[in-house]
Amino acid sequence: MATGWRRRRRHLGTEADRATFRTLHTASLASPALREGLTAGSAERSSKHLRQLLGAPAIALTDTAGLLAWDGSGRHHAEQTFALAKATVEGGATRVADRDELACIVASCQVRNAVVSPLVVDDRIVGTLQVFTDGATAGLVRAADEVAQWVSGQLELAELDASRTRLMEAEVRALRAQISPHFIYNSLGAIASFVRTDPDRARDLLLEFADFTRYSFRRHGEFTTLAEELRSVERYLLLEQARFGDRLAVTLRIAPEVLPVAVPFLCIQPLVENAVRHGLAGQGSGHITIVARDSDQSCVIEVEDDGAGEDPEKVRRALAGERASDGSDDSIGLGNVDARLRATFGDEYGLVVETAPGAGTKVIVRVPKFAPGVHA
Repeated sequence: MATGWRRRRRHLGTEADRATFRTLHTASLASPALREGLTAGSAERSSKHLRQLLGAPAIALTDTAGLLAWDGSGRHHAEQTFALAKATVEGGATRVADRDELACIVASCQVRNAVVSPLVVDDRIVGTLQVFTDGATAGLVRAADEVAQWVSGQLELAELDASRTRLMEAEVRALRAQISPHFIYNSLGAIASFVRTDPDRARDLLLEFADFTRYSFRRHGEFTTLAEELRSVERYLLLEQARFGDRLAVTLRIAPEVLPVAVPFLCIQPLVENAVRHGLAGQGSGHITIVARDSDQSCVIEVEDDGAGEDPEKVRRALAGERASDGSDDSIGLGNVDARLRATFGDEYGLVVETAPGAGTKVIVRVPKFAPGVHA
C-alpha cells in the first residue's frame, strides 16, 4: 500500500473572485505605462490591457490634439477619433457616438457605436478613452466611464510624480545657488598661495576643487549614494583645511556597510558647510565630526560641530523654511534638506537638530537603507 501525503486541492474561490482577480491583474499591467503620463508611448503600451478590461473590439486613446494609440480591429475608424475627442472635450462628459458619426465604407465592419469618455487631470480634460463596439449597452457605457476615471487617476499620479521631480530639481538648484562665492574665492586663493611654495599640493587641491564643483553642479540624478556624497564632503573639507590649516580639525567615522545607501543629492554637504561656518565662528578653531552608521533598517548620519551653538527656536524656524532675519543662508540649507528628506522618505525621516547656545550643534539624518523608487 502506497503511503505519503496527498496534496489537497486548493479552493480558488468563486467565478466572481476569479473575475475580480483577472480585472485587477489586467489593470496592474496597464498602470506602469500610464504612470509615465499621457504620451504616444504610454498609450501604446497600455491600450491592449485597457481593451482587455473592457472586452471591446477596439479602443483608442487620444490627447486633445489627436490619436495616440489604437488597439483592435476597425482601424479605418482611427481618422474619426479627433472629431470624437473634440466633441467630448466640448461636452465635458461621457457620450455615445452613433453610426452617423462613424461613417464607414467597409461592408464587413461591425463598429456601430463609440463610447467616448474624457480623461481628466486637475480638472482639465487632457484626452479621451474611446471604446468602439457593435452595440453600446448601458453596462458598457458605465464600464467605459469607470475605466476612464481609473486612467485619469493614474495620470493624476503621473502628474504628481512629475511635479515632485520638478520641485526637487528646483530645490537642488537653490542649493547650488547657495554655494558661497566666498568659499570659491577663498579656495582658489588658498590654492594660489601654494603655487610657488608647494606646487604639488596646489595641483592636488586644484583637482579636488574641480571634482567638487563637477559633483555639485552635475545635471543628472535626483539621488546619489552616500559614498559619493561623502566623497564630495571630503573634497570640501580638504579645501577648507587648506584655507584654515590647523584651526579646522575633522573626524570621520564611516561604517563601510552604509556607503551604498541611496540618499537625495546634496543632502549632507550643506549640513557640513553649516557646521564649518558655525564651528569656527567667533573662536580660533573648530572640530567637525561626521559619523555614518548602520541602525537596523536605517542608516544614520550625524554632523556635529563644537562651535557656539544656536537658539533652538531659530533652528525650528529654519526647518520650517523661514528665512533667517540676519539674512544668513543656514535656513535655506536646513529647510531645503529637511523638506527633501520628508518628501522622499516620509515625515519620520526629517532632520533632527540638537543645539543650544554654547553647546555646539549636532544634525542627525536618518534614511532607510532601502526605499521603493529610490535608486542612486
